[in-house]
Amino acid sequence: MLCAISGEAPQVPVASRKSGNVFEKRLVEAYIAENGRDPVTDEEISTEDLVELKTSRIVRPRPPTLTSIPSLLSVFQNEWDALALETYTLRQQLTQTRQELSTALYQHDAAVRVIARLSRERDEAREALSGISVHRGSATNGDAMQVDAPGLSSELIANIEATQARLSKTRRKRPVPADWVTADALNSFAPADRSNKPTYARSLAVNASCDAVLLGGSDGKIGVYSTSEKAITEELDAGPAEVTGTLWIGTKVVASTSTGNVKIFESGREITSFSGHAGTVTAIASHPSGDVLASVGVDKSYIFYDLTSDTIATQVFTHSGLTVAGFHPDGHLFAAGGHDGQIKMFDVKTGTNAANFESTGPIQAISFSENGTWLASVAKDSNSVSVWDLRKAAVIHTIDIASPILDVQWEYTGQFLAIAGPSGIVVQQYSKSTKEWSEPLKSAVPSIAVGWGLNASSIYCLNAEGLLTTLKPQ
Repeated sequence: MLCAISGEAPQVPVASRKSGNVFEKRLVEAYIAENGRDPVTDEEISTEDLVELKTSRIVRPRPPTLTSIPSLLSVFQNEWDALALETYTLRQQLTQTRQELSTALYQHDAAVRVIARLSRERDEAREALSGISVHRGSATNGDAMQVDAPGLSSELIANIEATQARLSKTRRKRPVPADWVTADALNSFAPADRSNKPTYARSLAVNASCDAVLLGGSDGKIGVYSTSEKAITEELDAGPAEVTGTLWIGTKVVASTSTGNVKIFESGREITSFSGHAGTVTAIASHPSGDVLASVGVDKSYIFYDLTSDTIATQVFTHSGLTVAGFHPDGHLFAAGGHDGQIKMFDVKTGTNAANFESTGPIQAISFSENGTWLASVAKDSNSVSVWDLRKAAVIHTIDIASPILDVQWEYTGQFLAIAGPSGIVVQQYSKSTKEWSEPLKSAVPSIAVGWGLNASSIYCLNAEGLLTTLKPQ
């Protein structure tokens, strides 16, 4: 009994009800699945038409090549040769892999040594740069020195002096605008709007007309949030590095980055770029005249930029990395907070160190009051704000909110101080008539940066996820 398809004795024989032929079950089922017909008669057939036959087990004969000792020896010899050849090939591949691994390890070790050497040379260069003592003017207690600095131009100095004279003359008599926010209105502030998507922003800046807010991102993007449209309407690209600071100078956008660059944008495109810092730029600030831009960095220096000619006007080095920056409202003083816990005051025109205020740790944030005599500061990981009197060089008031603080901002009239932290927003008010402090607002909106809106009738809060929340009266 042989299979009609293979011609060999079937292991599992089946017979067709229609043709009566015997087949190997697996072969005929495969044929029917593909063609649907009997392999011999070509009739339509299905597997249900197959009948399995009961037979005794069939022992297949040995192949002719395995019926004698010489043929068996020949087969064994062929298998041994194949095994020896395969072993030889595997040994070759193993030797080649070992050589490639050895080369890769050598290259990795060489790369690590080069990186270590370059890092050491970079650190030595930074240390040498911070220790240079060549300067144009004198520095108080040797705490600041000027390096490769052509200095401010006479026109820029004249502009700074004129700005100081104009602003300081009217500051004391400046009345509070009639439509300015009151303590009662602040009591009713609550979250009203939120940006439409996270920007991974780390910094916030509100323009003069309070209709646009800059959100500097950790991905190098700068979002322009429209307060009227309540959405991000424009995006600027500062490069692949993190944006560490943003601000407005008129209609121009200024951004600092972790690669040491300061970039200026106008009408959606980059128009100027500076790279004077040897490391991350940690903060930027604008002079009240609008003609001078300042930046501070981890390289222990601050730089003034002349925006009338788009050049670096001066660079001053200190003995500590700098973290925050700000100009006095009159423009004659520049403040820079450092890792050493000092707030250093510099004369803008000469670069000399006018005074140092000692804090309890690295400086997290500073903000000058518009009254011209107070400065608010926060140390890193601190729960309290120190209010300094610039005339006495002493702390006159401490505000403890019992939770970490990341940012502080005075509003235009100098009455209200916004304090931002992961636990929420607090607004403190100082009353000139009673000479007392009060707390008109406490909101549980987590924030890493804060800014005031038009007439202080709104507060913009940026959280750690990059979402912008607007607080307004309800």
